Amino acid sequence: MTTHASLPKAKIGILTFPGSNCEPDCEWVFKKYFNIDITPIWHHERSFSNLQALIIPGGFSFGDYLRGGHLASVSPCMEAVREFANKGGPILGICNGFQILTESKLLPGILLPNLSKRFVCKPVDLRVSSDGSNIYQSLLGKESTLSLPIAHGEGRYYIDDVGLRQIRDQGQIVFKYCDNPNGSVDDIAGICSENGKVLGLMPHPERACDPLLKGADGIRVFEAFLANFL
Repeated sequence: MTTHASLPKAKIGILTFPGSNCEPDCEWVFKKYFNIDITPIWHHERSFSNLQALIIPGGFSFGDYLRGGHLASVSPCMEAVREFANKGGPILGICNGFQILTESKLLPGILLPNLSKRFVCKPVDLRVSSDGSNIYQSLLGKESTLSLPIAHGEGRYYIDDVGLRQIRDQGQIVFKYCDNPNGSVDDIAGICSENGKVLGLMPHPERACDPLLKGADGIRVFEAFLANFL
C-alpha cells in the first residue's frame, strides 16, 4: 500500500465531541496512506474555513445520552456542518458519525438499538449494494465485498417503506451486510446523500487499514471517498 503523493495539500477536518474516540485512528490512516494531516475541529466551532472534506468519527458523543448522536446533532458546530453539506462539501460519518448525520437530518433514516439489545463488536462482511449508489459501485466494484469491524449498540438502520423505496430509487444505498448483525432494514450498513457527497456507515474502515490487523479493506473506503472529491 502506497501513499498518494497528489493529495498532501488537501485540507480535511475532523469533528471532535466529548466522548469521540476514533479521531487518532482516522488521523493515522490519512497521514500514513494519503500524506494528509487532518485538522481537529472542536464541537464549539461555528465556522469552517477552506475545508475540502469533513469527517465525523466514531465514539460515544456526549455518552450517547438520550440516543446515539442526538446531543451532538444540536451542537454549535452543526450549523456549519449543514452549510458545508448544502454547498456540496463531502462528509464521511463513521459509526457515531453516521448516527449524528441521521439525527441532524443530513441523511435519511435513523439508527436504533440492535435487535439483540447487546453491544456488538466483531468483523463483518459487507457488499457494495447493487441497487444503490452508482458512484460507489464504480469506485469499489459492483457487488464487491469488504471485511470491516463493527462496534455499536445502536446500529440498526431503520427507514419506513416509503423512505426505503426512495433511497433505492435515488441510488443512496452504498453498503449492505452479508450477514445482518443488528437487524437493519434491508441489511443496510451505509448510505449516502442524493448527490453522493455525504456518506455514513456503521462499520469502522479506519480499524481495517493495516495488514497487521488482518485486513486493509478500510483503505478502499477512504480511497473511494477521496476519489470523488479531491
